Amino acid sequence: MSIFTLQSHSFSPVLANVHSYASELFAKDSVLGFFTNSVLVALVVLSLVMWFARKATKNMTLVPHKAQNFFEFIVEFLYGQVEGIVGPKQAKLAFPLLGTLFIYILVSNWFGLLPGVGTIGWGESTGLLSIKAAHDPLLRPPTADLNATIGLSVSAFLVWLFLTIKEVGVWGFIVHTFGPKGGLKGLMGIAVGLVFLFVGVIEIVSIIIRPVTLSIRLFGNIFAGENVLHTMSDLMANTGPVGSFLGSIALPLPFYFMELLVGLLQAIVFTLLCSVYIQLSTTHDDHGHEEEHH
Repeated sequence: MSIFTLQSHSFSPVLANVHSYASELFAKDSVLGFFTNSVLVALVVLSLVMWFARKATKNMTLVPHKAQNFFEFIVEFLYGQVEGIVGPKQAKLAFPLLGTLFIYILVSNWFGLLPGVGTIGWGESTGLLSIKAAHDPLLRPPTADLNATIGLSVSAFLVWLFLTIKEVGVWGFIVHTFGPKGGLKGLMGIAVGLVFLFVGVIEIVSIIIRPVTLSIRLFGNIFAGENVLHTMSDLMANTGPVGSFLGSIALPLPFYFMELLVGLLQAIVFTLLCSVYIQLSTTHDDHGHEEEHH
């Protein structure tokens, strides 16, 4: 067994040999049995983000240095986007999570495109420092692991729940979800109330499945991109050493640029949806004040 891989000599035209689950780096029954290759990369990404944030803010000056200037640009730009969606009041509370989610997801997505991530690992040996395929890669992007994306989604859901209850209260949330709008009375009011009651039930179901949709969307796009890159790398695996080597570099290259865009878009979509959810649930309804004028 070797820890390095050069190129696979077998090719599946349908799907590359990429697992949808993370691989344990230690024995399952050991204390570190939870430590998978995606956990390793998650810690590396977290360390990089924290190191850069510390470097940019350690010795802040009135005339910012390059790291401080770049960090301030990112924070100010993201804060402006979040504030434009959730409002000035909620932005102060929601931005620490939303900004962190965007930066962490973006760096995780792009980290998975680095050479060696997903291609260096353990597999069937074919020679010195060579294996057929990295069935158990040493490094795996955390956003290609469903466990990690579920954790991100649940964290965002809990913060959404806290901000919602803090802003409108439990009763306010119930009225916001199930209460009829329009101020109609009589039989028409009863009919409209029943409609909004049914709509409220649908809304509760949609709220419950939000962490599922958020996590699966992020995981599916990053995992699919990982498969595309591996598949394109193996297209010329049986054309000899030279053809295999050139094909593994030239064929995936256009898709690397596409995955750079996909990684950015998925970070934007995840953060944007979380922002919209917060904005929708923390907005006060003013329809009840209409009756005071009659």
